[in-house]
Formats: sequence, structure tokens, C-alpha cells
Amino acid sequence: MRRQFVRGAETRLRIIHSAADLFHKQGARATSPDEIIEASRTGKGQFYHYFKSKEGLIHEVLQTHLDEIKRGASRVSYEINSWKDLEMWFDAQVESQKSYEMTRGCPFGTLGNEVTDNDELIRQDLSLIFEVVKNKLAAFFVREKAKGNLTKQADAEVLADFCIASMQGAMLMGKIKRSSQTVETTVQEALTHLRSYFVKARR
Repeated sequence: MRRQFVRGAETRLRIIHSAADLFHKQGARATSPDEIIEASRTGKGQFYHYFKSKEGLIHEVLQTHLDEIKRGASRVSYEINSWKDLEMWFDAQVESQKSYEMTRGCPFGTLGNEVTDNDELIRQDLSLIFEVVKNKLAAFFVREKAKGNLTKQADAEVLADFCIASMQGAMLMGKIKRSSQTVETTVQEALTHLRSYFVKARR
């Protein structure tokens, strides 16, 4: 019984990871259950045993992403405790996009672009992911301001939103142009803007 439970959990996770990769590559709407079944090397019976609907699967994919972010197990590290960590956060996303030859954007942004008024659960999942990311970025800016390293005008939440919006827009343009130049330039401009809020210039 224990072995059967472990195999079942592994199968379920394999389906989630395969779906996550396909959603990132081509979006959820363009991905069929048959494609996920083939990519995960599972049967239709297994697939529909674990996931009753496509929305349910997307929800599980996003919950897995969220769990990885919280545990520090995601491809991009969201643990930001220094200016160097912040630079690495930006750079890691650029390098991730480069590894796909600029054919993909952000996995969350890709799904977010498909959200309609009927996708409330998915919208809430994505909102929670971006809120967690925002809080991690904002916490860094709050700590820096408490240390006297940021100007009084600096608003931690605004700066965090700026980081996310800059990266999302840059990755979308990078995907459209199939070029990393726009992404890298935007990252450098974003870091220059952020440096302007620091009392001492960052290098």
C-alpha cells in the first residue's frame, strides 16, 4: 500500500511538472490534455483520476510554483537579503529566458495573459504568487530603509511593484523580439533607477 501511494504521488507530480513546462512553452489554452498525457508518459485514466478539469490542473501547477517559491526551491531565487541578491534576482530571470533561446516569457506572466473574467480561481492563484514575490522584494527595501540606506521618499511596496512590472514587461518584449538585448537593457535601467533611492551609490 505504501509503495502504491508513493507511485501515485510521483505520477501526479510528473503530470504537474509536464503541464507546467507545456503551459510555460505555449500557454494553457493551447495545451491539450493529450499533450500533457504524452509528455508525462501517463495514461488517460491516471490523468483524469488526479485532475477532473483543466482549471484544476492549472490551479495545481500554480500552487506547486508557489510552494517552490516559499521553500526556496524555484529556478529563480526570491530570497533577497542584499543588493547583490537583487541583481541576481534580475539576472537569473534573464538567464532563464536565454536558456529557452528567448522563446518563452515568465511562466506566471504567460498564464496571466490568458486570464479572463471566467478564470477567477486562476487569477487569485496568480495574484497570490505575485503578492508573495512582492512581499519578498518589499521586505528587502524595508530592511534597507531601516538601516538608513534608502532615502525617505523610497516606498518599499512601490519599488517592489516596479521590479516585478519591469521584469514582466522586459521578458514579454524579449519573447516577442527573440532578443535578450531589450531585457538586459531594461534590467540595467531598472537597477539604475533603484540605485537612485539609495543614500550611498550601489556598485
